[in-house]
Amino acid sequence: MKFDKPQTLKEIAQIINTKYIGSDDFPVYGINEIHVVEKGDIVFVDHPKYYDKALNSAATIILINKKVACPEGKALLISDDPFRDFNKLTLHFNAFKPSNTTISTTAKIGEGTIIQPNVFIGNDVIIGKNCIIHSNVSIYDGNILGDNVTIHSGTVLGADAFYYKNREEGYDKLISGGNIIIKNNVDIGANCTIDRGVSGSTTIGEGTKIDNLVQIGHDTIIGKKCLIASQVGIAGCVVVEDQVTIWGQVGVRSDITIGEKAIILGQTGVTKSVVGGKVYTGNPINEARQHLKELATLKRLTKK
Repeated sequence: MKFDKPQTLKEIAQIINTKYIGSDDFPVYGINEIHVVEKGDIVFVDHPKYYDKALNSAATIILINKKVACPEGKALLISDDPFRDFNKLTLHFNAFKPSNTTISTTAKIGEGTIIQPNVFIGNDVIIGKNCIIHSNVSIYDGNILGDNVTIHSGTVLGADAFYYKNREEGYDKLISGGNIIIKNNVDIGANCTIDRGVSGSTTIGEGTKIDNLVQIGHDTIIGKKCLIASQVGIAGCVVVEDQVTIWGQVGVRSDITIGEKAIILGQTGVTKSVVGGKVYTGNPINEARQHLKELATLKRLTKK
């Protein structure tokens, strides 16, 4: 999530009331999670297991709960609770804006696009040309749709990420400040749910087709010309490369990659990253041919 205008390290520290290591005027351009950070971004880390990953990431400002040596060319924000303070920054720079109309006056809708009755379109949404948005679709704030996109009834674009920190008093929600980007010529079926990024963008690539009842988690990137069948659930921070086919009732765990032109057969549990150009099945996932050989061997053994 990029800020509307650059901030300084001192200004950020004042917003969240923290100490810092670095020059007062050290530039800050946005906040992001570790997997999408860029130069000028703040990333937060609150567990020693991930200190090195955050300190060595592309981020140049690290919001951290321990005073450590500051890497060259970077700055630190020292916080007793980085999770809480990351939320404060999200709320400060991208606070929720209630709507008082079904289609926001700040939404931009392209020529030839058809909006059916009972559609909700939030603030600052951009919809391209020649789209069809069927009834009872909800498109939350800040989402971007390309040209020739079709979205069927009951689909929700932009719900919050399913991302919580377990505290003694209950689960603390990481506030979502990202959006969804849907490229040209995408079809999305009925009653699908696509969550917005925590700080970046959940992205659906050009020409991809998504069946009914599909869930796609926050910050996931779906490539071009993918086919995703009904009742697939994809967790957050997944990369699905171009021309992947995922058949019905597949479950995909977070933070993995499915390689280009892979085919995932129905009811597979995608428990790890897999290379492209192969067919997979089973839970845990395995190449389909190997899985069938193992089943055949097991069948022979049980007959003895």
